[in-house]
Amino acid sequence: MNGLAAAIAIGLAAFGAAIGNGLVISKALESMARQPEMESKIRSTMLLGVGLIEAIPIMAAVIAFILVFQ
Repeated sequence: MNGLAAAIAIGLAAFGAAIGNGLVISKALESMARQPEMESKIRSTMLLGVGLIEAIPIMAAVIAFILVFQ
């Protein structure tokens, strides 16, 4: 039962991260199209945001593994 709960938790975290990444990247591309001169600043901020968003599923996987193999 713990394995199923861990799989669901990892899946939901990955789904949330995918939606968050899609929103961040689409808004960054939209703002780059509106202000091309700010492209480098927007891109670096976007990459930082994507990295922070991707940390959540990694933490969820670690917590799930800890709960399963306890």
